[in-house]
Amino acid sequence: MHKNMATAIEKVFSIPKANKIVIVGVGNIMRRDDGLGPVLVNMIKDKTDAVCIDAAGNLENCLGVIIKHNPDRIIFVDALHMEKTAGDYEILQKQDILKRGFTTRNMSPATVIECLEKQTKADIYLLGIQPQNIFFGEELSSGVKRTLKELSGAIIKILNGKIVAKLSNRVYNKA
Repeated sequence: MHKNMATAIEKVFSIPKANKIVIVGVGNIMRRDDGLGPVLVNMIKDKTDAVCIDAAGNLENCLGVIIKHNPDRIIFVDALHMEKTAGDYEILQKQDILKRGFTTRNMSPATVIECLEKQTKADIYLLGIQPQNIFFGEELSSGVKRTLKELSGAIIKILNGKIVAKLSNRVYNKA
């Protein structure tokens, strides 16, 4: 992984111990790679002090839980169509999230972000990962599986204050 890309991942997931981070996995696990957000948060949830929320396909129903934790940083994890290779990923900030979006059932990404900003004052990011297949089924594509394994290990190390493991060069950074 290029040094500046590793730095971006570390920058977004690093937060002083006195502050709180909430990581929200969004997506439908019954639609293969669309469920990558919930899969990733479930891979890291018991290995860090970060609040990890599996929002599945119902992000709107989790807003109260997110607000209750009063985080300093909120990171959504979702499948994001970027016309790249399956498993490639980007970190998007608010302005890019509003342009490219993430998956919600009933509320626009702008409404979700506005609500969370107003209630928490948190910095908001999206870790978007390129899916390969979002048809019905439960098996993740090999590229997405590989990326989730790599990212989960790095995120756990970052959140626990350890040095980041070497990540592949498949990262595309917007942070």
